[in-house]
Amino acid sequence: MHSQHGLTPRLKPLSARRSTILSVLDIGTSKVVCLIAELQPAEALSTLKGRTHLARIIGIGHQRSVGLKGGAIVDLEAAENSIRQAVHAAERMAKVEVQSVIVNMSGGRLASQHFQARVNVRSGSVTGSDVERVLETASAHGVSPGRAVLHALPTGYALDGQGAVIDPSGMIGEALGVDLHVVTTELAAARNVMLAIEHCHLGVEAVIATPYAAGLSALVDDEAEMGVCVVDMGGGTTSVGVFSGGHLVHCDAVAVGGHHVTMDIARGLSTRVAAAERLKTLYGSAISSPSDERDMIAVHGVGEEEGDAPAHIPRSQLVRIIKPRVEEVVEPGPRPAPQRGLRRPGRAPRGADGRGEPARRPAGGSPAGDAGAGAYRSPPRDPGPARGGQGSGLLGVGRPARLPAGRPRRILRTARPRRLRRDRHGPVPAAGRPLDQGQLLGFRAPRGAGAQTK
Repeated sequence: MHSQHGLTPRLKPLSARRSTILSVLDIGTSKVVCLIAELQPAEALSTLKGRTHLARIIGIGHQRSVGLKGGAIVDLEAAENSIRQAVHAAERMAKVEVQSVIVNMSGGRLASQHFQARVNVRSGSVTGSDVERVLETASAHGVSPGRAVLHALPTGYALDGQGAVIDPSGMIGEALGVDLHVVTTELAAARNVMLAIEHCHLGVEAVIATPYAAGLSALVDDEAEMGVCVVDMGGGTTSVGVFSGGHLVHCDAVAVGGHHVTMDIARGLSTRVAAAERLKTLYGSAISSPSDERDMIAVHGVGEEEGDAPAHIPRSQLVRIIKPRVEEVVEPGPRPAPQRGLRRPGRAPRGADGRGEPARRPAGGSPAGDAGAGAYRSPPRDPGPARGGQGSGLLGVGRPARLPAGRPRRILRTARPRRLRRDRHGPVPAAGRPLDQGQLLGFRAPRGAGAQTK
């Protein structure tokens, strides 16, 4: 990757014995959320293998998002105002001043590219310099014009034609190869997000693709190893991440989300947008049930006053509006994606993971998962809202904090340092140099304090 694509910064490693404060920012189409957490050194946990820190939430702020459409900024001044208010609320709660943030990227037409490289082993056995040389060779490939690199992830090595090598260091061979997965986004979209943050007098520590953060936080090791498709449905975008062999092998995004479902309901029932959102939240589903024809719901028409008598419709009519839109989002996207980037061609993921607020019913089910159940060989799973405690690696997340901060917690989990394995090394394509041991899966631990105590 050539230096002109060097847009997003990379973070320096954090010692396993050091504490620091970390701030993450989720700029979504429907809301902007800021989380401030203190990273505390911790002993190894069975539920969080390789983690070196726990994150204690000390501040949270959320604000209605204005100036964004489809995950991209369309009004810079309005977006800046939403960011300022969310960060300010988190600062007041945490009693710290945020200096820099880690931000997610949902818009910008996320896409994947795969590159291969091969070098000769100089000394007969593979050394660290051989691994660095093959990664540098793979990173020399150019990405499409107008694209910025977010992540460059080695998905597997090969030694003398033998593939699926996890760690080639110390092995004997003559030729070392690597498969490299590069996640890119539109250059203009990434620049505008960073510009809005910088106008708020904040630095950008790193940018992470949303489906990548969702997968690392929601999946257990066995799921990522066997193969799974993570579907994150937001207000204005739906992103897809395919994991196989423990690696992210494909990601994609479409500018369709929960807000489009709301607008379909508003048009189909001739009601106000706010009323349509309420109907979707309370009664919405993408799969019908025998009781839908008997369950009646009240609908106020456009322009009607609250005191006017509402019309009553069966719940099945609402389901018939929601189901086609959710099927449009879920079914076409994940199906072709698993065939790209998998090391074993033709082996599609066995299931799906549903993330995001629009993907959940009040009872905890997943309408997106219901609609996409036929696209997979095993039923989709809804991880549900993350809870605090030692098992989740997040401390201080109480019930009031669970709803507005689902995606920022995923970014926070991704940012926490882990003990690294050699196969996690990857190039920084933007800078044209290999990563050091501080980076895991294309993302590094924070370099010291991202906030200062007031």
